[in-house]
Amino acid sequence: MTARYALLAAITSLGAALAGCASNPVTGGTDVVMISEAKEIEIGRETHPKILQQYGRYDDEALQDYVNQVGQRIAAVSHRPNLQYTFTVLDSAEVNAFALPGGYVYITRGIMTYLNSEAELVAVLGHEVGHVTARHGVRQQSGAAAAGVGATLIGILTGSGDLANLANMAGSALVRGYGRDMELEADAIGAQYLDRLKYDPEAMIDVVRLLKNQEMLEIQVARQEGREPRVYHGLFSTHPDNDTRLKEVVSSAGKVSSGENRPDGHYTYLQRIAGLPVGASRAQGVVRGSRFYHADMGFTLAFPKGWVVQNLPSKVLAVTPQKDAVLQLSAMAPPQGVGPRELLSRSLSGVPLSAAEALEVNGLPGYTAIAREVPLPWGNRGPARYAVVYYNNLAYVFMGATRLNSALPASDPLLLSSIKTFRRLRDNEFAQAEPDRLRLVKATPQTRIAELARNSPIAQYPAERLRLLNDLYPDKEPTPGQWLKVVE
Repeated sequence: MTARYALLAAITSLGAALAGCASNPVTGGTDVVMISEAKEIEIGRETHPKILQQYGRYDDEALQDYVNQVGQRIAAVSHRPNLQYTFTVLDSAEVNAFALPGGYVYITRGIMTYLNSEAELVAVLGHEVGHVTARHGVRQQSGAAAAGVGATLIGILTGSGDLANLANMAGSALVRGYGRDMELEADAIGAQYLDRLKYDPEAMIDVVRLLKNQEMLEIQVARQEGREPRVYHGLFSTHPDNDTRLKEVVSSAGKVSSGENRPDGHYTYLQRIAGLPVGASRAQGVVRGSRFYHADMGFTLAFPKGWVVQNLPSKVLAVTPQKDAVLQLSAMAPPQGVGPRELLSRSLSGVPLSAAEALEVNGLPGYTAIAREVPLPWGNRGPARYAVVYYNNLAYVFMGATRLNSALPASDPLLLSSIKTFRRLRDNEFAQAEPDRLRLVKATPQTRIAELARNSPIAQYPAERLRLLNDLYPDKEPTPGQWLKVVE
């Protein structure tokens, strides 16, 4: 669980900075909706820490160095080589990559698990560098202004609809990317960078196909879970891999240079990502069925059976399948000298409380009460069960509620019993708190995806996900000698 809302503080400055006119570094033409390069760099520099606070930087310096080295090679052959580029792997299972103005480029470990070669990594990073070199972030200002420039730009730059919604942006169309023309231009620029580095520009189409397949399965899973799909925000998410315009721009990039292409770096890349967490990382906590484990924080908690548990950056959220009841957990550092009772009273200042009492949760001090009327997740107001439990210098804050105000009395015993399962991790439970990770295995003539899926910890669609991870979707089988990514 990490804070993600501080990024919103940078929204206003993003919107206010966008004005002026300058030459497009890629086309040489004049763009009327532009800002100075100095201001562009300032925007990226000021927003960068907020991105890291929201997503978290993945704690693997070898992988960070590798991605930075690849990224710097792209930057050196880009249309704006004099910019100081920063490439960062984010600790997020989301399938995403994005760039801020001024040379700040981000890729999630989630999207990296699906890539299968260094050439494909160059394609993704090159696409995002293309957004920077063509200054798409600031050129988008005129379209963003119509819906509220700050929130819209944050959504466009990061692909995060949640952040845009937090800033009261209506609708999701503007958070899916920069629009077809700019995304296609970024594909074309990325293909050029592949070619300049002597990789086959066709790697761009390989990535499009791979991510389109991933999106198709994600939409299916999201529909079953009753949530919005989490898909890559760029053009990859909006067109099939047989897109004529995409093939044309990639083909054009391949005609520029001569000579043989370098190897795509398939095995080199796989070695680099072996061990990557699949799903949540250790630093974020792991969901196993209805139970949540956090090794670094040293606790576990059981949510009601049958509820859907989501591990979000700022909280852990459990909801009924009908979405008519919710229990969420967040953590904060309490002020020095402030106990659970006072902290809860301060947090709910001015709100009438009932059923207030001290709690002892498995030897840990706490306090609980029912707040008579507070904002609820469904947009209405009503009563909610609150509890605070102190452990290891942190305050763990629970909030449980029902969509219908009248339903809380019947649900409250279940909410309170779940809160009371919060406890320290036992020594033999730390293994449960470790995330599933990518491992490499070499296929034999007998290797079949169905057999690998039967032995996989992947809970939903294991065969389909293993095929996606290895570019075998929808129904291909591995060839003998092929290195495969499996999840263990």
